[in-house]
Amino acid sequence: MNFVTEAGDYANISATTTVRTGAGYLTGIFVASASATPVITVYDNTSAATLIVNAFTPIGGTFYPMPCTFQTGLHVVISGTVDCTVMWGPVN
Repeated sequence: MNFVTEAGDYANISATTTVRTGAGYLTGIFVASASATPVITVYDNTSAATLIVNAFTPIGGTFYPMPCTFQTGLHVVISGTVDCTVMWGPVN
């Protein structure tokens, strides 16, 4: 069994990114700023294939908790202008 923890690694991103390849856990996403019709979508894969979190409109200065595990990878799709930090960790 994999447990979600509230501490882990992080990646600051502002464009579509494969944050991790392989299994892990997602703690959440902190959005520092968002404008120009911003949208974030999160996938369990190395591409936009298996949906974890459907498209949402982020608000700057907001932390979005997303305590879940992923098996194949963590891929975050960003449209518009978004500066965010994805908090995640590997499954050991």
